[in-house]
Amino acid sequence: MHPSRRSLLLGTVALAAAPASHAADGQKILRLQTRQIEVGGKAATRYGVTQPSGAVGLTLDEGDIFDVRVENTLKVTSGLHWHGLNPPWRQDGVPYISGPPIASGQSAAYKFPALPAGTRWMHSHFSLQEQDLLAAPLIVRETEAIRSGRQEVVVLFEDFSWTLPEALFEKLRQTKMGGMAMSMDPAKPDLNDIQYDAYLANDRTLADPQVIDVERAGEVRLRLINGSASTNFTIDLGADEGTLLSVDGNPVEPLQASLFPLAIAQRADILVRLQGDGRAIPVLARGEGRTLQAGIVLRPRGAAVAKIPDQGTTDGPVVGLNQELLLRAARPLLAKHKRVDRSIPVALSGSMMGYNWSMPVHDMAGAPATVVRGERVELVMRNDTMMAHPMHLHGHSFQVTEINDAKLAGAMRDCILVPPRTTVKVVFDADNPGIWAYHCHNLYHMAAGMFTTLVYRGFT
Repeated sequence: MHPSRRSLLLGTVALAAAPASHAADGQKILRLQTRQIEVGGKAATRYGVTQPSGAVGLTLDEGDIFDVRVENTLKVTSGLHWHGLNPPWRQDGVPYISGPPIASGQSAAYKFPALPAGTRWMHSHFSLQEQDLLAAPLIVRETEAIRSGRQEVVVLFEDFSWTLPEALFEKLRQTKMGGMAMSMDPAKPDLNDIQYDAYLANDRTLADPQVIDVERAGEVRLRLINGSASTNFTIDLGADEGTLLSVDGNPVEPLQASLFPLAIAQRADILVRLQGDGRAIPVLARGEGRTLQAGIVLRPRGAAVAKIPDQGTTDGPVVGLNQELLLRAARPLLAKHKRVDRSIPVALSGSMMGYNWSMPVHDMAGAPATVVRGERVELVMRNDTMMAHPMHLHGHSFQVTEINDAKLAGAMRDCILVPPRTTVKVVFDADNPGIWAYHCHNLYHMAAGMFTTLVYRGFT
């Protein structure tokens, strides 16, 4: 197989997953460090995850061992969580829950099977560092994807502000009316806690987007990651259609569309077939309820690339669950358990007024969700608020089984959006003992209290 067909495309400043750099003993090295990007013609210093070679992110193959040393060269305490992988709990990278954070100048080692395969990502779980772009792709390439020979393109979407994250959060907490985008209509959802200055696709705005050379009639597998702190996106292929192959790294029955909702922390693998007509294809991420957008361009060799504005002509769609209702897992939970052993109600509560958020379990604020190894567990998430909450459970993959009383054999995920006034049920097998973070992946909702844990009883 030709190397250019197998490898992930890397632009000179592209934030794409890359083959690992190795220490002498074969261990991969990831360094937490500062870096400079350009936004709106100005230099911005932010954090990053970089290999000694300078490559950003990490790519492994299905069946590999995740053998990584994280070196913290920042001046602040930090760390990394391996979002979507299901490691032993002490290696999950959540400070003070699965282990201590990594002090400045120190390092930490991780070693476990790189499971499950698929499009994953890594990000800091310390303070508000995720808003400072301390995140990167983490791809475990499926055997099928490797054998296919298809070109792959990884895109990490993020939201950017010139204001420090701590100041953004403080403004949300101090403003009586919460975020600037709070709806005055009690029947309408609240969107966009923060009015961002830019959206980024692989560190770049549409003023200078990454342009990927592709074959005139080839196939491209897009691995798209919503690494934003507080923005839901809709992926827009314009006049073209793509085929959804997987969500959150987990395969689904193929679904064709031109629009794909992508909530905070979710991922989508989309197959795009070039039509041979020589047209360039923009892949846009449109911010929910805003005209602001970001994206990349797939360019057949020699094709013209038109200027794409940072602002679209209409607001991005509200991200909901209409497409989620159509998804079916290609590899659902095993049928060895015919029933749910334990059902756990979780109320997603809070308000933009005063910016307070919580997720009481069994109507008990601060209580963890508790399970026993070997059980099949159902989480019943009821959103009582007027904001959507992307809910993420660490250490497990779950199947979406019910949305507002509509039962389905839905997608396998690790993050599910629960829209306002909506109830979503997911089911997972309790097969990874430990203490696991369970939270809203809107960074500011989590920081304001929408965080709890899943605890195995009697584990050692």
